[in-house]
Amino acid sequence: MTAGTKRNVLGVLVDATDYARATEAVVAAAHGRHPLALTALAVHGVMTGVLDPAHNARLNSFDVVTPDGQPVRWALNLLHGAGLTDRVYGPELTLRVLARFAGEGLPVYLYGSTEETLSRLLPALERKFPALKIAGVEPSKFRPMQPGEDVEIANRIKSSGARLVLVGLGCPRQEVFAYAMRPLLDMPLMAVGAAFDYHAGLLRNPPPWMQRAGLEWFWRLGLEPKRLWRRYVILNPAYLARLAAQKTGLWKAAPPPAATARPAAFDV
Repeated sequence: MTAGTKRNVLGVLVDATDYARATEAVVAAAHGRHPLALTALAVHGVMTGVLDPAHNARLNSFDVVTPDGQPVRWALNLLHGAGLTDRVYGPELTLRVLARFAGEGLPVYLYGSTEETLSRLLPALERKFPALKIAGVEPSKFRPMQPGEDVEIANRIKSSGARLVLVGLGCPRQEVFAYAMRPLLDMPLMAVGAAFDYHAGLLRNPPPWMQRAGLEWFWRLGLEPKRLWRRYVILNPAYLARLAAQKTGLWKAAPPPAATARPAAFDV
């Protein structure tokens, strides 16, 4: 992506892009051995930036931020006339990128989630992409980084021969991880959120009509009400209110400058 594709959604810079261009950006970075940080943001991801200016600045430094949720795509169209006909959904983008990597012989490293999830994800990916090369698999430690541990993780990833890191740590931990690790790696990092759980068969996708209507949040809420009710009951109305304020000019939603300093500590 380029600065020309970035659009201001509540102060978070989101790319007005599609699956093909996002996929190509990742593949090109892998071939060119360039660092690249990508995340796919739904309403919750955007609101984490709105409510945390430091995190907003990190998000605004990402090379690619795709509109994961339909409400984010709608915002791009409403505020900026982007004319997007589809969102760029993280789990689907993951499959499209993996198909390219399998076809071009580019190895992939899986970082995050639990050993149980990864043990189910690996055979599922191997069935779907028999030619895919998995360079390494590393579950999350579910704790803050220890001194020097970031360099050790980067060295393991580089020595594996990987040309892509899929990061499944959940929002916003995965975005912080991708932002912090980008300077240490000569390859793209994709913060893919629930893609690990979906492709491992631990979460079910909603029917296509619910996805098109932007009701995936309602489906997820029904599956995990105790964990997700605050996210959707509080953040969804707040998102709509701020979107209306930005559209009418009541709120300027000025994007903070992109962050440049690496965090002293982050979750691994």
